[in-house]
Amino acid sequence: MSTASVDEMIADTDAADAAGFVDELDTPDLKQRFETDNEFLFLDEFLPAETTTQFQARIPELTEAIHRNFIPRHKKGGSVSRYALDELAPEIPALYRNPKFIAWLERLTGETLEVCPESDPHAYALYFYTEPGDHIGWHFDTSYYAGKRYTLLLGVIDESSSQLEFELFKNDDDRETVADARNLRPGAMCFFNGDEVWHRITPLGENERRISLTFEYVTDAHMGRWQRFVSNMKDSIAYFGFKQVFKRNKR
Repeated sequence: MSTASVDEMIADTDAADAAGFVDELDTPDLKQRFETDNEFLFLDEFLPAETTTQFQARIPELTEAIHRNFIPRHKKGGSVSRYALDELAPEIPALYRNPKFIAWLERLTGETLEVCPESDPHAYALYFYTEPGDHIGWHFDTSYYAGKRYTLLLGVIDESSSQLEFELFKNDDDRETVADARNLRPGAMCFFNGDEVWHRITPLGENERRISLTFEYVTDAHMGRWQRFVSNMKDSIAYFGFKQVFKRNKR
């Protein structure tokens, strides 16, 4: 698909409200599920098919921007930071910042949510699992911000056997841990409090491909100097490389 045709398709969608689909959701029921499941919600069908198709159409343009990384016994894969998405896939940051979309997430959480500052390359990013063994090990999405950090994962491409495995109530001594696993198929979503949900992505098999999109929202976007340094080091080593993180922030 040519760039012109992708842009035309996006312009057609922009004529309508790109986040209007949330009006069709049973938000009170989803909020109850989110609260009951330790601030965690998974939906097999979330994004409209046309929105997912737009994101998929941008993938060929983004391959040059992929930064691959390997941390033995923890992580292997590729990432594209917000900076590349700003230039090459503007419909992604547009959805991330969409007021109606954010307001809907606020209804789920009961919190006032903020977008991350421009210095955060992880505010929205694409994860590419495209080589055998690509994965990420067990972890929390630790917040270095003063407030809570909420992670939203969206399925873009999934031609794989990889799964999102997760454990709920791991930090709650009064509750039994609940373990489960899901496939993040195109259009699916997973939304959770990063400090509460223990999770991983299982290794990619031969001739498989998995690409997902992440959005990050916080309740307080302030971050101390030391926390910012630690966050930048983590993003440099595990995701985007030192050039993307430190040179962009300095600029």
